[in-house]
Amino acid sequence: MDIIVCVKRVPFTQEVDLEIDEQNKDVDKESLAFVMNDWDNYVIEEAVRIKEELGGTVTAITIGTEEDEEVLRRCLAIGADKAIRLDPGTTELDSFGLSKVLAHHIKGQPFDLILTGVQAEDDNQGMVGILVAEHLGLAHAAVVTGLEVKDKEAEIRCELEDGLDEKSLIQLPALLTIQTGINEPRYVSIMGIKKAAKKGIELIALADLNLKAEDLIPQTVIEEAFLPPETEGAEMISGEPSTIAEEILRILKEKGVRA
Repeated sequence: MDIIVCVKRVPFTQEVDLEIDEQNKDVDKESLAFVMNDWDNYVIEEAVRIKEELGGTVTAITIGTEEDEEVLRRCLAIGADKAIRLDPGTTELDSFGLSKVLAHHIKGQPFDLILTGVQAEDDNQGMVGILVAEHLGLAHAAVVTGLEVKDKEAEIRCELEDGLDEKSLIQLPALLTIQTGINEPRYVSIMGIKKAAKKGIELIALADLNLKAEDLIPQTVIEEAFLPPETEGAEMISGEPSTIAEEILRILKEKGVRA
């Protein structure tokens, strides 16, 4: 079972005061720490779990700079056999462009299964995985919360709305976007980190993929990024229950709510 996983390094934005960059196009990332995209932790764990059960190989791929190799090292430490970094150079890639680059490289590789995260924490678009599948003409499923591989097919469980799940069979090769909670990502051991540090990472420049410039023209343009406007704090109402009820009714009427 040959599995390809697509992973991404993203800024850690929890519990920090975010600022917008000078171009008003993105969050200022200069002072932010970077980590593996949360969904991708479950992706690499699921791939290694399948390899341990059925045998085969796991190849981790990311698009980015040398600093982004950090997430590939993590994948190697967890159990990936091979790591590849696709270097975009100075080319700006939106989700469509990222999917084109990934698909163009993957189409020449042996694989039975491609796993990606449902979405990335930095843009939350949830597009890349499904676009890769469409470019490659693969069967695909999104928001997968359960996966069991059986020969040339896989039994999957997908998350739907209102707490519902859907079970189905999908023929391999296929691409699945993985939801958090499908497994419990393992702890990365010191020994695993040391072994990963000794493994090589294959570097492929965007120019070596022979993609046409028109294939990578951004399909989306960010006009402006801004923080949500600050609003007043919550109004606390105290007193007797009847007094509180009357005050709530008054506020609702002022807001235009009618019984």
